[in-house]
Amino acid sequence: MSNTHSPAEVLERHCFCRSRKFTFEVNQYRLPHGAVAVMGTVRHPGGALAVPVTPSGHLVLVKQYRFATEKYLLEFPAGTVEDHENPFKTIEREIQEETGYRAHQWQPLGEFYIAPGYSDEVIYAYLATDLEPLATPPAQDDDEHIETLEFSIPDFEAAIRSGQVVDAKTITSFYLALPYLSATS
Repeated sequence: MSNTHSPAEVLERHCFCRSRKFTFEVNQYRLPHGAVAVMGTVRHPGGALAVPVTPSGHLVLVKQYRFATEKYLLEFPAGTVEDHENPFKTIEREIQEETGYRAHQWQPLGEFYIAPGYSDEVIYAYLATDLEPLATPPAQDDDEHIETLEFSIPDFEAAIRSGQVVDAKTITSFYLALPYLSATS
């Protein structure tokens, strides 16, 4: 009997596209049961995300245009992990760039894959509290136009239910943070 839990053997790797933040590969694998399969994979260095909470208990979100969806989305601040960068350093920088706040207290919430059926991207989520507004927020990236918004927890939950918030990493991270948010209420 074959072991269906062993990893597949990579027979060939082909990089079809390399962009600023990811690569797209089409690879050939020998599966544990012996069949050969060709699979496409998006390779991504990962991302870090913060669930920022103001001293008054409001969640800080950013509204930004996402080219892949061709829409503005409401999201928690997040960013791509740079080469050999610790995800915590990524989000420490991104929260300041995207919201104009510095967090003095951090709680790791966990990590999760965004879409493991076709991508290896992992999101590292953190709860960011004890926020302090920066005297001078850093400049945004050239390809970003970000608006910062605050939501109460009940209003944010209503925004999820109504479809106003549809970003999976934001929704997932909120529910990872909820036990901590409930404890501070």
